[in-house]
Amino acid sequence: MVRFSCTPTSDMGINDLKIALQAVKTAQEHDIELVVRIDDLDTANNIEKKDQEILDLLDLFGIKYSQVLYESKNSKFHAAMALQLLHEKKAFNCFCSDEWLEKKQQEAYEQNKPYRYDDACKNLPPELVIDNTAPFRVRILGTKAIESFEILHQDKSATSLFASAIDDMLSDISIVVCTPQQQLQSEKEHYIREQLGYNKEISYQSVIPFKENISLKQLLQKGYLPEAISNYLVSLRNSDIFDMEALKKSNQKYLQNLDPKELSRYVGFADAEIGALAKLFLDDATTTQALKKKVESVFAPRIIPDELQDDYAKLKNTLKEMEYFENYSDFYQAVAQQTGFEDKKLSTLLTLLLVNSTQTFPLEKAYNYLKNYIEELIKK
Repeated sequence: MVRFSCTPTSDMGINDLKIALQAVKTAQEHDIELVVRIDDLDTANNIEKKDQEILDLLDLFGIKYSQVLYESKNSKFHAAMALQLLHEKKAFNCFCSDEWLEKKQQEAYEQNKPYRYDDACKNLPPELVIDNTAPFRVRILGTKAIESFEILHQDKSATSLFASAIDDMLSDISIVVCTPQQQLQSEKEHYIREQLGYNKEISYQSVIPFKENISLKQLLQKGYLPEAISNYLVSLRNSDIFDMEALKKSNQKYLQNLDPKELSRYVGFADAEIGALAKLFLDDATTTQALKKKVESVFAPRIIPDELQDDYAKLKNTLKEMEYFENYSDFYQAVAQQTGFEDKKLSTLLTLLLVNSTQTFPLEKAYNYLKNYIEELIKK
């Protein structure tokens, strides 16, 4: 099975999705199942219902998986495996205080040396271990290449490294897709499993993260479509450069290809004509949030420049008395004839009326989508 992880201590970010998409690809290439692991051992910082939010986002982005694993549900196995290592003399109780360890780390830093635990508690006599009431952590016995590192905290909860190694063993994971930083821990995870007699080789694929792990929830709220985000990430392969402008272009493309009625729902309507109108704004708006503001502006009260107040009032009075016109050409000619406005002024006034703007706009297309709303627009 292929495994990737998310933590419920923060929003699911763009890096998490990048890893998930690579995990999907890897599972498909090897024709094996994909599993999601929720790394929820950090109970003090876990956010309520964040795990379900993560799973909902994975579903939204089309990430198909066979099962969800929770690290916290394997706590009894973490403790049992640590106890096994203690019984087999492959681990030991470490009574070094946090202050003492920090002092040792500081000394190594000042001497410009890499810090390595000095095995101070490795060979304590049994009486000093059994009768010792001081808080202790459990360390797995290291080698020349690997220091004796912590596997149980002082509260006897598993470290994330130890829990990960045990969970992948229990779930018979074959491939882990993760960040390069997590991959650096693979040697220690393999060592833990080896000490427990589990010799299956688990391969690790690293995905280069972006410098900023932008929240997926925030991107969706701003109006980026899941398909556009996924397509952009897949197109990057394993680049570490995130280009917001490129994402905007990807989103713009998907919005342009969206069914007009579906698009209209994003901007607060259920009308294919309004969805088609929204597409006319895509040169300036690249998200559904921006499009919604544009469409809302069409139906917002007009602020008419002082020099156009009288002419705009005349236009509205004229339109109140006019019949319905199916096409823009007939509509324009009729308005021009009854108001006597020259082309430039009439185009300016109709742009204000139809789309609440003084900027050049494709009025013929706008009219085709708004002709059934003319009576409503006159009241604005």
